[in-house]
Amino acid sequence: MKELEMLLDNYWIIKDDDKELFYRVKDSILQFKAFLNEKLGYRILMNQHLIKLEKIPGSAESFMGIVEFNDPTEYVLLCLLLMFLEDKSREEQFVLSEITEFIEGNYIGTEKIDWTLYKYRKHFIKVLRFAQNMGMIKVDDGDEQMFAHHSDTEVLYESTGFSRYFVRHFTSDIMGFSDYQEMENPEWGEVKMDRGLIRRQRVYRKLLMEPAVYNRGGEDADYDYIKKQRGLIENDIQKYLDYNLHVHKNAAMVIVPSDKNLKDTFPDAKAISDITLLLNGCIRKGIEEGKWAVNQKGSVIISRTAFETMVVELKELAGRGWSKEYREMTVSSLTNSLLDYMESFKMLKLMLDGREIEILSLAGKLMGEYPKDFGQLEEKQDAK
Repeated sequence: MKELEMLLDNYWIIKDDDKELFYRVKDSILQFKAFLNEKLGYRILMNQHLIKLEKIPGSAESFMGIVEFNDPTEYVLLCLLLMFLEDKSREEQFVLSEITEFIEGNYIGTEKIDWTLYKYRKHFIKVLRFAQNMGMIKVDDGDEQMFAHHSDTEVLYESTGFSRYFVRHFTSDIMGFSDYQEMENPEWGEVKMDRGLIRRQRVYRKLLMEPAVYNRGGEDADYDYIKKQRGLIENDIQKYLDYNLHVHKNAAMVIVPSDKNLKDTFPDAKAISDITLLLNGCIRKGIEEGKWAVNQKGSVIISRTAFETMVVELKELAGRGWSKEYREMTVSSLTNSLLDYMESFKMLKLMLDGREIEILSLAGKLMGEYPKDFGQLEEKQDAK
């Protein structure tokens, strides 16, 4: 169902952005509401302005953060911005200095917020841009980019009222939680986590929210459920989303058809996605040639040095087909980019502070290669 797919693929659907889509999704909710409630434990928030499927992951993963953010301070500033917007009604205007003064007065950290320091202004510009892109605020006059150069810059904003729906609704007081794991699924309370409804909802959430669900070995209740209920899960995913479920000895994953244009999928149109496919091919070749041994988990453990050597060899072999950004990137930067990207799709895991790398089985499933005459084609083009 296209409408369910849109709810899963987007954080929310705003009526002012796409009125036709808003009403199409609204009219179709009854067709999949039972599936969302029973199999995923998800609820839909809906009012006259927006529709939001509150997507809770089966387990918290590092790649689930806000892509635009790369510093904890940015998350703190976002929370403070949301606090500021809590009292603002729809279409109410305010200026940038009102927000910065509020943040100064409410920020709790090891050091005080000092807007004369460029690092804080840079962090906050990211937060403001994110809030705009999400539709929580609008710029009526001015440009916050000038805030990077002058701390006294003024910008006139307008609240859309959507910020109060941004944060997940918790059924219990989060102030009593001691770590992030207690925040994962508080709605389940003290019920046994490896049985019945809770296990089913957690498994469905993992399959739809993660690139792959790995078999942790031993008494892995989630993977045991996937193997035993494979037919039922496959039927549900086919019926409601027209996706395929692949289940292997060590990993299970939902495969999205290539004609689907979804966000944050692999592979995509990014240049690093192509390089990753080529690198996965090198990994697969190395395993077939006996260079590395596959362990019982279906993964391979190599040193960072070996990984970097593989990147160098790949760049020499196929680098001419890459975009300028990656052709000119240093080996160290290219290696770090690939490690970050592949880790975000659960193709590898860093160990021993990055000195060792565990190549996970998903990397062996998704790979690519250039045509055999790639080098010849390049030489012909150079000759012209």
